[in-house]
Amino acid sequence: MSFAAGPTSAEPTENHTEPTRNDPGPAGETPVLRPHAEIAFASELTALAAQDDRPRPPNWKLSPWAVATYLLGGVLPDGSVISPKYVGPRRIVEVAVSTLATDRALLLLGVPGTAKTWVSEHLAAAVSGDSTLLVQGTAGTPEEAIRYGWNYAQLLANGPSRAALVPSPVLRAMAEGMTARVEELTRIPADVQDSLITILSEKTLPVPELGQEVQAVRGFNLIATANDRDRGINDLSSALRRRFNTVVLPLPASAEAEVEIVARRVEQIGRSLDLPSAPDGIAEIRRVVTVFRELRDGVTADGRTKVKSPSGTLSTAEAISVVTNGLALAAHFGDGVLRPADVAAGILGAVVRDPASDRGVWQEYLEAVVREREGWTDFYRACREASA
Repeated sequence: MSFAAGPTSAEPTENHTEPTRNDPGPAGETPVLRPHAEIAFASELTALAAQDDRPRPPNWKLSPWAVATYLLGGVLPDGSVISPKYVGPRRIVEVAVSTLATDRALLLLGVPGTAKTWVSEHLAAAVSGDSTLLVQGTAGTPEEAIRYGWNYAQLLANGPSRAALVPSPVLRAMAEGMTARVEELTRIPADVQDSLITILSEKTLPVPELGQEVQAVRGFNLIATANDRDRGINDLSSALRRRFNTVVLPLPASAEAEVEIVARRVEQIGRSLDLPSAPDGIAEIRRVVTVFRELRDGVTADGRTKVKSPSGTLSTAEAISVVTNGLALAAHFGDGVLRPADVAAGILGAVVRDPASDRGVWQEYLEAVVREREGWTDFYRACREASA
């Protein structure tokens, strides 16, 4: 029983190379807002494949070494530059890639904004050349999204048949020896989660209505992501958790690493949206990252002053959103230079999620920390004005 993998669409996720701005693709094709990783970074994947002389697992487009290089960045022997897609410990990426080369599924775990989806997409793009075999987990995700469904018009007309069966992305990945992705696994109801157990342990999926089964082709594996803030919603059963190797993606270890991530991602998004680059934007990016890290950690960067933490996560992804929105304000309603007033409202919205508890935290931080910080007077005034 086999299934076509279906057409590949288009899209990236968290860092950049040199996909041209709003690349229209084939002649006459409408440019998409966000091409898939295998489209946006096709030139890098092609360069890696041409230079990759290491052993590749069955049905992998690249060797594990090349997949890790694609994620972490580097310079190839022919001078081709591979941009980093993930800024973090190299060992984390190596463990994730090695897991996919075994018969164990991979679970990427972390707080919101630690690039779990971004890493998942780029791993699938590098390993299988297709990141679109995706199940998005929600409280309403049905079992059919993981197993299979039916074309009810054909089912009623002709009864159960291969033509009436609608394969899920996971089933298609099994049949084609590719990588499937399940996002937000812990948001999926527990009984639906458990439909993965047979797939991951036996590498087969029975189709009792047809008296058949689909056996996974070599190269098949699955990447799931989970937000550890969702613990207690739909915790994984011990039986399912044993089928995964878990890799925890941490928050950026240093302020400089986080500034680098935010700056790179904002640059990429800005190009895709035709926003002008902010010539002096790094100063405001550094301020946003500093504010987020201090409120997140509950202490100032110099370790001298303890501060209260708000209810939100204040993740790197939220910092990217704040700066991108500020860049749009500067481009369309300012002089194109990113200034404190452009990011102040975004910071306020990110920090004050619960007005009853977070507003006091923010006001205290402004007066006790920001107001006293040398060189932050304009930033303090902009934040005060946004908070009024």
